[in-house]
Amino acid sequence: MESVNIPNPKKLEKTKKAIVQDGVNSLHILADFDRTLTKASINGRDVPSLISVLRDYNYLTSDYPEEAKALFRKYRPIEINPEIPKEEKMKAMEEWWKEHYDLLIKSKLNRKDIENVINSGRVEWREGALEFLDFLKKYNIPLVIISSSGLGTLAISLYFKKSNKLSDNVHIVSNEFEWDENGYLIRIKMPLIHSLNKNEIILKNFPFFEEIENRPNVILLADSPDDINMKAAGFCKELISIGFLNKKVKSNLEQYKNIFDVIITSDSEMKFVNDLLKDIFR
Repeated sequence: MESVNIPNPKKLEKTKKAIVQDGVNSLHILADFDRTLTKASINGRDVPSLISVLRDYNYLTSDYPEEAKALFRKYRPIEINPEIPKEEKMKAMEEWWKEHYDLLIKSKLNRKDIENVINSGRVEWREGALEFLDFLKKYNIPLVIISSSGLGTLAISLYFKKSNKLSDNVHIVSNEFEWDENGYLIRIKMPLIHSLNKNEIILKNFPFFEEIENRPNVILLADSPDDINMKAAGFCKELISIGFLNKKVKSNLEQYKNIFDVIITSDSEMKFVNDLLKDIFR
């Protein structure tokens, strides 16, 4: 059952008509991955991210899970505290990511560990996501995923490949790893992408930019208010922003209404997104 909230229906309809008027080839999609294209919980158990599966199911050394959770307990309250200045938050997120990647290197993360996470059955597409991906492929609509995923581009691409959905129109911007000859993590390529610096990603620096540079209209999909900053990564004439408010709906709904054009609550399906695309392309 999908639950949809539209703070300003007239504004949404006006933007949709403008996109239709510009033509279907004017559109590209910007999306987060964890908890946006994937479910936030499975069978009542929270699945916050790919990295949480690695952490919570003992894929690495015996002391890795507790050390990773200690970092989470230290930095997560800073990340979500609206009273903390953004500059201080940014510094803390940079520290968190660096410390966690150092921990992954120390804990001997191997490419096979990431493959095991992807094949664990503990990550699932959000209902309607596969239909969404098929629609984008059919009409050759570029999908740019900007993700701060702790397991990086490799994990996301493997997940797409597992479902046979890594098409030419899909572009993944995430953390990049370097491995030794035995498949062990040895370093992370800079710059790090974390939850608060997606606005600093410059899409024109990526090889797929030519595919989207003449597509100035955007549908943005995200689960975090900070992800609205993804729009600064490229260019945006018309924007429809859709926020997935998966938990604590009552306490967070007003904040999401002030940020997103559409709010889909309670880890619901993507029917609204798919219907929106069908309306634009009919």
